[in-house]
Amino acid sequence: MECCRRATPGTPLLLLAFLLLSSRTTRSEEDRDILWDAWGPWSECSRTCGGGASYSLRRCLSSKSCEGRNIRYRTCSNVDCPPEAGDFRAQQCSAHNDVKYHGQFYEWLPVSNDPDNPCSLKCQAKGTALVVELSPKVLDGTRCYTESLDMCISGLCQIIGCDHQLGSTVKEDNCGVCNGDGSTCRLVRGQYKSQLSATKLDDTVVAIPYGSRHIRLVLKGPDHLYLETKTLQGAKGENSLNSTGTFLVDNSSVNFQKFPDKEILRMAGPLTADFIVKIRNSGPANSTVQFIFYQPIIHRWRETDFFPCSATCGGGYQLTSAECYDLRSNRVVADQYCHYYPENIKPKPKLQECNLDPCPASDGYKQIMPYDLYHPLPRWEATPWTACSSSCGGGIQNRAVSCVEEDIQGHVTSVEEWKCMYTPKMPIVQPCNIFDCPKWLAQEWSPCTVTCGQGLRYRVVLCIDHRGMHTGGCSPKTKPHIKEECIIPTPCYKPKEKLPVEAKQPWHKQAQELEEGAAVSEEPSFIPEAWSACTVTCGVGTQVRRVKCQVLLSFSQSVADLPVDECEGPKPASQRACYAGPCNGEVPEFNPEETDGLQDFDELYDWEYEGFTKCSESCGGGVQEAVVSCLNKQTREPADENLCVTSRRPPKLLKACSLDPCPARDVFCSHLLSREMNETVILADELCRQPKPSTVQACNRFNCPPAWYPAQWQPCSRTCGGGIQKREVLCKQRMADGSFLELPDTFCSASKLASQQACKKDDCPSEWLLSDWTECSTSCGEGTQTRSAICRKVLKTGVSAVVNSSLCPPLPFSSSIRPCMLATCARPGRPSTKHSPHIAASRKIYIQTRRQRKLHFVVGGFAYLLPKTAVVLRCPTRRFRKPLITWEKDGQHLISSAHVTVAPFGYLKIHRLKPSDAGIYTCSAGPAREQFVIKLIGGNRKLVARPLSLRSEEEALPMRKANPKEALQTHKHQNGIFSNGSKAEKRGLVADPGSRYDDLVSRLLEQGGWPGELLASWEVQDSTERNTSSEEDQNAEQALLHLPFTIVTEQQRLDDILRNLSQQPEELRDVYSKHLVAQLAQDIFRSHLEHQDMLLKPSERKMPPVAIPPHKHVSGFSSSLRTSSSGEAGGGSRRPHRKPIILRKISAAQQLSASEVVTHLGQTVALASGTLSVLLHCEAIGNPRPTISWARNGEEVQFSDRILLQPDDSLQILAPVEADVGFYTCNATNALGFDSVSIAVTLAGKPLVKTSRMTVINTKEPSITVDVGSTIKTVQGVNVTINCQVAGVPEAEVTWFRNKSKLGSPHHLHEGSLLLTNVSSSDQGLYSCRAANVHGELTENTQLLILDPPQVPTQLEYIRALLSTTGPNLPSVLTSPLGTQLVLDPGNSALLGCPIKGHPTPNITWFHGGQSIATVTGLTYHILAAGQILQVANLSGKSQGEFSCLAQNEAGVLVQKASLRIQDYWWSVDRLATCSASCGNRGVQQPRLRCLLNGSEVNPAHCAGKIRPAVQPVACNRRDCPSRWMVTSWSACTRSCGGGIQTRRVTCQKLKASGISTPVSNDMCTQLTKRPVDTQACNQQLCVEWAFSSWGQCNGPCIGPRLAVQHRQVFCQTRDGITLPSEQCSALPRPVSTQNCWSEACSVHWRVSLWTLCTATCGNYGFQSRRVECVHARTSKAVPEHLCSWGPRPANWQRCNITPCENMECRDTTRYCEKVKQLKLCQLSQFKSRCCGTCGKA
Repeated sequence: MECCRRATPGTPLLLLAFLLLSSRTTRSEEDRDILWDAWGPWSECSRTCGGGASYSLRRCLSSKSCEGRNIRYRTCSNVDCPPEAGDFRAQQCSAHNDVKYHGQFYEWLPVSNDPDNPCSLKCQAKGTALVVELSPKVLDGTRCYTESLDMCISGLCQIIGCDHQLGSTVKEDNCGVCNGDGSTCRLVRGQYKSQLSATKLDDTVVAIPYGSRHIRLVLKGPDHLYLETKTLQGAKGENSLNSTGTFLVDNSSVNFQKFPDKEILRMAGPLTADFIVKIRNSGPANSTVQFIFYQPIIHRWRETDFFPCSATCGGGYQLTSAECYDLRSNRVVADQYCHYYPENIKPKPKLQECNLDPCPASDGYKQIMPYDLYHPLPRWEATPWTACSSSCGGGIQNRAVSCVEEDIQGHVTSVEEWKCMYTPKMPIVQPCNIFDCPKWLAQEWSPCTVTCGQGLRYRVVLCIDHRGMHTGGCSPKTKPHIKEECIIPTPCYKPKEKLPVEAKQPWHKQAQELEEGAAVSEEPSFIPEAWSACTVTCGVGTQVRRVKCQVLLSFSQSVADLPVDECEGPKPASQRACYAGPCNGEVPEFNPEETDGLQDFDELYDWEYEGFTKCSESCGGGVQEAVVSCLNKQTREPADENLCVTSRRPPKLLKACSLDPCPARDVFCSHLLSREMNETVILADELCRQPKPSTVQACNRFNCPPAWYPAQWQPCSRTCGGGIQKREVLCKQRMADGSFLELPDTFCSASKLASQQACKKDDCPSEWLLSDWTECSTSCGEGTQTRSAICRKVLKTGVSAVVNSSLCPPLPFSSSIRPCMLATCARPGRPSTKHSPHIAASRKIYIQTRRQRKLHFVVGGFAYLLPKTAVVLRCPTRRFRKPLITWEKDGQHLISSAHVTVAPFGYLKIHRLKPSDAGIYTCSAGPAREQFVIKLIGGNRKLVARPLSLRSEEEALPMRKANPKEALQTHKHQNGIFSNGSKAEKRGLVADPGSRYDDLVSRLLEQGGWPGELLASWEVQDSTERNTSSEEDQNAEQALLHLPFTIVTEQQRLDDILRNLSQQPEELRDVYSKHLVAQLAQDIFRSHLEHQDMLLKPSERKMPPVAIPPHKHVSGFSSSLRTSSSGEAGGGSRRPHRKPIILRKISAAQQLSASEVVTHLGQTVALASGTLSVLLHCEAIGNPRPTISWARNGEEVQFSDRILLQPDDSLQILAPVEADVGFYTCNATNALGFDSVSIAVTLAGKPLVKTSRMTVINTKEPSITVDVGSTIKTVQGVNVTINCQVAGVPEAEVTWFRNKSKLGSPHHLHEGSLLLTNVSSSDQGLYSCRAANVHGELTENTQLLILDPPQVPTQLEYIRALLSTTGPNLPSVLTSPLGTQLVLDPGNSALLGCPIKGHPTPNITWFHGGQSIATVTGLTYHILAAGQILQVANLSGKSQGEFSCLAQNEAGVLVQKASLRIQDYWWSVDRLATCSASCGNRGVQQPRLRCLLNGSEVNPAHCAGKIRPAVQPVACNRRDCPSRWMVTSWSACTRSCGGGIQTRRVTCQKLKASGISTPVSNDMCTQLTKRPVDTQACNQQLCVEWAFSSWGQCNGPCIGPRLAVQHRQVFCQTRDGITLPSEQCSALPRPVSTQNCWSEACSVHWRVSLWTLCTATCGNYGFQSRRVECVHARTSKAVPEHLCSWGPRPANWQRCNITPCENMECRDTTRYCEKVKQLKLCQLSQFKSRCCGTCGKA
């Protein structure tokens, strides 16, 4: 607070007298209230330029005191001084030059920037170290500091903003604009690398334009900087910058510092000329220059003045525009100069009303301005730069530049280039990627590997890029060698090898593999991944890795995978042996031949360098020693040093470190010899009298910038399989005192350190993953529940992978199936048929007599089969879900393997039978069970004995080969039908149910009564016959009936034989058995012949799709069934049985007369116009006698009165017509086979082609043959033969075409067939056979389509991208043939992807729990992307389980699975907490509740919706307490501050178990503990309070009513008036130091006048205006508009009369139309429509 007092000592006396005598000016009411006189006039400015100060005084009218100040200041003369004026502080110092100081004259120079007292006048005597304070105050207006606008006023430094206002904190931005936003300039920074040579001695670094600011350049290297300048007037100059200093260059201050290894150039700016910084070659090494400066945007938009008013009276409007202005030349330029800078934003035009005075009686219109005619100049436009031609080392990029023009509507068109030549054309080529390419950098050589003689030494060679980073991309051809020979001059005393010793792995491997990783380059190269862990934990195992062919795409900087054949050179190994240490503590002996390339044992452990020790010194140069460890080279784990060979330990390796000099300074005693020469001499320290300064001092004692400080890593979240470990990363600031201040994250500008990382990145051991139990198979009674088991391994990436089940421990059968019972059935006396499952079994016995690829069976029977046959065994069920069917073999649960497939659709498939497959197979559907027995038939038609369970198949095989009869005898003995045995055996009840028919079948196979040809077929397989496997048909039993040479009989028949034999005497059983087996063989053969006859009857034939082999295909009709009688078939005939053979006769067709033609098969008949009859002979032999049938072009011949079948089976055609032309086929058939021969009947010798119109689908056979005309659908890799049998007279010539292009001869075979070997998708197409002769030509086509069965694609990126696009935030899982799993929270949604490929595109069907998803109730789902994606929504316990997708096309079927599992949360009652009291009656223990998920504790918030278990507290520690002191609470302090006391009561009491506390003697408590105090001091702190001054003057910006501000001082003091730091009062509420107040200037508001008349009566162009002004509320006088800016400004013009004109005739709607006509503006649409009448007359 400052009282009204007499004038301060610095006030001139004359001024004081003037103030005392002058009359008072008028005072305001506020001034009178506080007894101040009015402010006096402002004094003269203390300076005439450069910024000075002026003051104003007022006097206090009260006899006591006045609140406030009696003096005020303001700045003045804020214009720059001329350069010759000099420094103001220097002028004040020089004023003392003619005044003696201590009897001597000095020339005084100013001392600026005094941190302690910047406003005192301190001067230094020139040429001496003498500094004197010549005045305690500098003159008002003197700058406090040289680089600041702050000025000294009355001896105090006052803050001055760049707006030259006192107290303002406004500063210039980087562009030099006061309170600017930095938009008028741009930051330019870059780096220049010198490319100087002997021929190029200098080069331009950078051109810095006129007006730039804050320039800084740093040159590092031997070269030298110099400057060239060019002023705006064209004057040029040069400065060589030879020495350090600050000097003027073209009126711009330049600060230059020259050091031995670098140069620094600084210019504050703004530059008064263009500066070109150049570099001059001064040494062999290259230099780099880093530069940074702010470049002004010299072309700026400038708002124009308002254009002339649109009307001279009555209210018009006027607009502004914007023009592009060149700040250097001070002239207006084309707009594209301003468009070049994105920072430039063109101002929008402003509109204001004008000439609002009413018009006289006349129109008064004077002028109208055509503002719409602005037309921009043509400009250059460029396309984006192309990609750089080189990734490093300097390349080029180009672009297209064209001249364009913009019209009024904004349309841009290309024009001739000369129109843009008024401005330079933009460059079309520029350099790019000018940094150096990566180079090899060789490090120091290691010591020699020997201590005497000849050895080797090594070094590490790295590929370093231009940033000094270790990277890839260097050429292997230029890599320096990493080892070389070395010789130690010390002689060795034992013979050495001539060749240098090859060092082992450690440093050689580090130098070659560790330091130089395989990096992806722009050339395709093999990139190996890291080796996997060893497959064993001890002994010898294997390691694998993936090796990819990859290439770096430079334009997108991404890596792409390529096919392997795209990479040249040898492919790195993808598998290697590994050794994980000895098993059971023993070192095994290795056989190199058995370990397949395993390294020697001693090489598995070797020495390697593992980093360096800590540097021996922190600065000034120290050393580090390499740490040598013994490692297992495969596991990379440390091992005992005894396992490494001591003689191979690498040499001691040292390297220099901490080379930076230590922070210190040199201090020495010196003596100045000559001041003129500035010569000094260094003396001994003792000769200096003053204390020696310290060589070390504290530095940088200021707060560090905020930075990230990480805490220690927490333990890993998982023990294997890839977990996460977290840490806390905080933003802290290290303070000057060494403490840390924690700050919000936003204070740290650097990127935040990682707060979590992957850990435990090694694979977990394999384990079984069991699904949930399925629902019980029955609703009542005993049923079964099953669950699937997947052998899963969690990889180091955290991804679960399904692995081979052999890698998991054995899984007991009970863990995958168990019995269940939901409820007892209501009526146990009657078996329930409604719900119980049923298996439709087939009680048959099958005996395979010749090889076939695949056979289908239904459970319930017995099958005796040949080895290497594929077997499909079906289990047809009713009222049971097929995916729940389980299979057993010999009582052991069956799961899918490479040899046996257990399909989810109720069937079992065995691939290529082998002896170990024999046994009893059981199908279980809930309680229903059916069996199927498989036995194998070996050589000589003997049954193969089953291998013992404890003996491998390989052991059993040689025994069977050595003595098959013995094996059969053993089998017979085991059977026991005909041996003396138990009573059960005599009754025919065999102990082993699977062997009950073995002896009968063995005798049946040995039976000699079979027809001869049939027996021969068993022994010798016809290699030319092609058997076709039956397809998987719904009725497999029906398909089995059609299989040739597979004997089928009912079990009942063999049971009857066994029962008859059991009733015969033992001595006659052998005779009876032979008789009964012979009779059985005849019955089986007879039923087989009858079955074949049924197949040939046209009325009953229903051919299965592929049941009959192609060579047994009949033409389709039969003249009669001329089969032999049963006696003939049964052996009455003595002739041997044989297959049919049609006799072929070579003779040509006999023409008995001109009208009758007789011919044999194999010929061609040419019908002439006079032919009346054609007789086709067909003779066949065979036993039984063959049946003859005829077909034409593959279809049955329809007999009529014109087409006759003769008694000798010849075919006669009477009066042949053109419809009779074709190929006639004679088919001869009996029970043993068939034969067929064709004959061609042509019309006049025209070409004829034998065709077939069938569609052949092949997915299994290795080769197929069809006639032309068929459609072929086959898989890849098959040999396809297309027959084109032609006929004609003369013989027709065959030509083949593919897609209408002629095929070459290599494809042709004899007789016109076309062979396509190993077909692929490229062979797909239309194949045409053209037959031609002199009579014409004929073409037939066959379409070949290549099928691709459904399979999993190798690349899954597409399906993954589809999943992420469909549901970016939804969890997803891909199905797989082995099954995958996804664990989800309840209520979640999930996406299931079914990756599939095939041709044709497979149809995808989704199943849930083996049931079609369309039939599942309560499941919300969507099928997307043509079935490839299944979205399951709102998952619950019912909707979890196995989902499968069935992909199917003509080539096959593929099933993939995935399981969704719901994880749920629940409450768990845990152990009791600790007791709440140790004694007394209040101790309780609370049970602890935990929220669990899968057994692990989680956040309790997850269990919020779950029912909490009811828990009751438990009483505890209910016993008497020992005596103890009891205290009351402290009383209130006697004083609130300055020191008081407070008391409490202390008693000794004892608490009983009943809860009653009783007082006892104090001695009982004193024995146990010391008595507590009952009095203590309190409130020792000082009594402080906030004090404050009176409010100051109301001033400040007027933002709104009562929004000016006034201030006061607030300070902390004691009650005695002693001032204290503010922290002492921090506990008290601080009074406000600023408040809003009413300022006179704030009582303003907007005032508006009435609207003018509208300029039009109708239409769309009328407007009216009014006057808007800011006026003072009290005086009603206009004031500047910005004082009213606290409120919105009312509109000053508006549209009016916007209504359609009543009559649509052409008339004027504005009074300015005459002027429009005079200015010739009628061609513009906006004027033409408003002045329709006037413009129409024009």
